[in-house]
Amino acid sequence: MKKQVIPLIEPLKGEIEIPSDKSISHRAVMFSSLADGRSIISNFSKGADCVSSLNVCRGLGAEINYLDDKTIEIISDGQLKAPVSELNCGNSGTTMRLMSGILAGQNFKSILTGDESLSKRPMRRVIEPLELMGANILSKDNKAPLEITGRHLCGIDYVSKLASAQVKSCILLAGLFADGMTSFTEPSKSRDHTEKMLQSMGADIKVNENTVYIKKSKLNPVNFSIPGDISSAAFFIAAALIYPDSEIVIKNTGINQARTGIIDVIKRMGGQIELLNMREENGEPSADIKVSYSNLKGCEISGIDIPRLIDELPVIAVLATQAEGQTVVKNAEDLRNKEADRITTVVNALKLLGADIEELKDGFVISGKTKLKGGCELETYHDHRLAMSYYIAGLVCEQPIVINGFEWSKISFPEFEALMEHLKVG
Repeated sequence: MKKQVIPLIEPLKGEIEIPSDKSISHRAVMFSSLADGRSIISNFSKGADCVSSLNVCRGLGAEINYLDDKTIEIISDGQLKAPVSELNCGNSGTTMRLMSGILAGQNFKSILTGDESLSKRPMRRVIEPLELMGANILSKDNKAPLEITGRHLCGIDYVSKLASAQVKSCILLAGLFADGMTSFTEPSKSRDHTEKMLQSMGADIKVNENTVYIKKSKLNPVNFSIPGDISSAAFFIAAALIYPDSEIVIKNTGINQARTGIIDVIKRMGGQIELLNMREENGEPSADIKVSYSNLKGCEISGIDIPRLIDELPVIAVLATQAEGQTVVKNAEDLRNKEADRITTVVNALKLLGADIEELKDGFVISGKTKLKGGCELETYHDHRLAMSYYIAGLVCEQPIVINGFEWSKISFPEFEALMEHLKVG
């Protein structure tokens, strides 16, 4: 599907409520399927990735019912059942990596598959530590499909070179079924939804700075109310910051400290962003976010920043084209292992639009402020975040642009266009 984006002629105004947090939605449906009893998940994500997790859990015997279009009921006896067919993770790396940890310790065989894009993504990062725990996983070149024969697992002390919430969560979930203690240490702290949620469900889990410890545990059912996804909010935050006279409020957005790197970076860039009505539920903080057009300045984004905003870097690159001075992004080499190589693709796309951007091995350098020209067609390479980032760039171009493959935005954010149109009307 080709989507034409027309440059804005009026500022963005108004209030919106974005879809629920995908990271928490994935985990809520998986963890509830492991709990003995009935769980209610309110404000569950409608994105295709989270629906993939839901369908995989159904395929493993959990009873899942929609009570309304955003509320689901999960009934389980705490024991997963052998699937009768392959478990399709769709485009969701989160589904495949976290379920690998869960399935490694079961007493049956399962096969995790995915679409063409997911089948190209690296799985060695979870296969290697799981095999150290005793898992039996067959793959082709450490990529999907993954054939997992459940086995007796033993706890390990694993030190990761990569700060990754997916890898961490995979190993911690395997630790739920492993004898002894399992620990996971990462170089800097990645998002910690798994730790918070497992703790609320009664798991024997402890956190000490960048190390998490877990023992074999049974989970109790709890009810989850899921806040809005800050990664989805990032597109609207960026748009309001770079179009003159814009002012918006994004309600009920999750502000977990491990996810708010984008807010910290925007403040360093001189952006006007405020957190209003701050609150907390089930250990997860949320707030309303007010954003106003700002005269931005470049900054460096690196080191411990990266795990806290890795998914937002494509739209941050768009933001940086409209900031005075130089913005340097480095230590972000894992961007090359997403749905697409998000370093090369972003650099090439923004160059087409007229940005002054240089590719680095582990990031990019952007010099601004630059008038984006538009008048070209951009490829998404099956990557939802690229599709929406290019849409935001198109709003401040001099001429319309065309985004080829824009339908991939529905993977994570089917409501994106409707919410943007609401802000255009004001």
